Amino acid sequence: MASVQQLVESAKQLVLGKGDFAYVNEDKGSDAAGKGTQQEPFQTLLKAMETFGPDAAIKVCKSGESDYQDASASALKKIKKKYEENQRKAKRLEEQRAKAEQEGQAKVEAEAQRIEEAKKVVLTQDASLPEATKIKIRDSVANRNKRVKVSGWVQNLRVQGKDMMFIDLRDGTGYLQCILTGKLCHTFDALTLTIESTVTLYGVISELPAGKTAPDNHELVADYWEVIHKAPGDKEAFGNKLNAEADPSVLLDQRHLVIRSKKQSAVLRVRAQLMKSFRDHFDSRGYTEVTPPCMVQTQVEGGSTLFTLDYYGEPAYLTQSSQLYLETCLPALGDVWCMAESYRAERSHTRRHLSEYTHLEAEMAFLDFNDLLDKIEDLICDTIDRVLAHEPTRRLVEELNPGFKAPSRPFKRMHYSEAIEYLKEHNIAKEDGTFYEFGEDIPEAPERAMTDQIGVPILLTHFPAEIKAFYMKRSKEDPRLTESVDVLMPNVGEIVGGSMRISDYDELMAAYKREELDPTPYYWYIDQRKYGSSEHAGYGLGVERLLAWLCNRYTVRECSLYPRFTGRCQP
Repeated sequence: MASVQQLVESAKQLVLGKGDFAYVNEDKGSDAAGKGTQQEPFQTLLKAMETFGPDAAIKVCKSGESDYQDASASALKKIKKKYEENQRKAKRLEEQRAKAEQEGQAKVEAEAQRIEEAKKVVLTQDASLPEATKIKIRDSVANRNKRVKVSGWVQNLRVQGKDMMFIDLRDGTGYLQCILTGKLCHTFDALTLTIESTVTLYGVISELPAGKTAPDNHELVADYWEVIHKAPGDKEAFGNKLNAEADPSVLLDQRHLVIRSKKQSAVLRVRAQLMKSFRDHFDSRGYTEVTPPCMVQTQVEGGSTLFTLDYYGEPAYLTQSSQLYLETCLPALGDVWCMAESYRAERSHTRRHLSEYTHLEAEMAFLDFNDLLDKIEDLICDTIDRVLAHEPTRRLVEELNPGFKAPSRPFKRMHYSEAIEYLKEHNIAKEDGTFYEFGEDIPEAPERAMTDQIGVPILLTHFPAEIKAFYMKRSKEDPRLTESVDVLMPNVGEIVGGSMRISDYDELMAAYKREELDPTPYYWYIDQRKYGSSEHAGYGLGVERLLAWLCNRYTVRECSLYPRFTGRCQP
């Protein structure tokens, strides 16, 4: 590789002939694009000297002047000092670069030699040791101080010197710090181990001494280990596929890898316990779980949000809600509930909308509106209490949402009309500066702003009939309003929607007419008002929204295994 001095000399020979001058124009010259000629001058003396050497003859056109003059001796002396200083720096850098290159090459050669030697190291189990008990990491505390065998994925990897290696192991049930020492660190597999490789380790799990920390306050000291499958390194390494700065769309494309992270897997674990707690709640309250269809030929929440499909030549839809089917179960099974996927074709990119979401729904007979509000409140409070009573999940919630406190009863109860007044009093307006008026739907942003300001769960009730679904029962006190409720949570907004259902046949038929809906496909739903109608009510809860509130997630997309929303249907 040519030295800096050689490059300078070459430049001088190429551009300046004997008796030629280098030209510098302080106004019109350019150090970046200039060539040192009168037509393409440099801007500074330093650039001319760097290009043609300290003895070059230089003509200068000073700023504000039009003629070239010989560079003054004082100016050349000053610039020459700077030039020589830069030359010394360049020489030092050149020497450092060459040294680093030489050392790097030596390091590469030494590492290659080390790997070749490592291929000769063969591990064997010590036959004199007790037979290892195969365990999952969740059972590691109960299996301390005896030899165990545990398999999993390498979550993290740290090398300490030549004779110690730390592996943070993950098996889906927990995390375990493992230590490899001596010969165990010298194998080819040890030297080339990568994140997300699968391994099996044998050894004894011991409690850590005071002052040291690790998951469950213990570690496995290995006496033998083996690689089951080695994940790629270099460009395909796990860390190169994902990083904290990755674009959200990249993270969604790589969702199958993202869920391996501690935070995302923690959210999914809390979700699993939350769903179990829902089941425990309903079981303790005497409800029957049912499994309604997801392919339907009726709408519940408006035709504009239906996903259509061809069902053997007939039009059908993916269900928006299982409510209507749950209502038909009341005479047969009493109070019922389900937890199933619902689908809404809303072209909405807000942080709380999904096209496919887990919908918990319940229907109850022989109750009034206040009973409904109490039951919704009971569902949320009892379920959260059950989640937090499960110690492993409580710890995860505390990690994800430090300082979280379960909601206390009773929830704040607020009429829709009071919310309209609140928005005006607290200057929460539309984009054009005007305020929301009675009869208008309150969009997500102002609703969430109000909820965040109040800072507690709200049961928002009695919405105008014009902005609610056709099946909602009207209030006896004010027929303009429905006996309806939305549950609003701080930082998330609406998580539950519910109402008393129309129980009178004539009133329901009038609702179909008002909404211009053909009642024919709903014959089975209408029959509930013919054959033993009763006062009944129900609600639907968005599981991802409740989970986002519980785990303090910014968007519900983090609370779904593989989120589906506008423009996203993979992986």
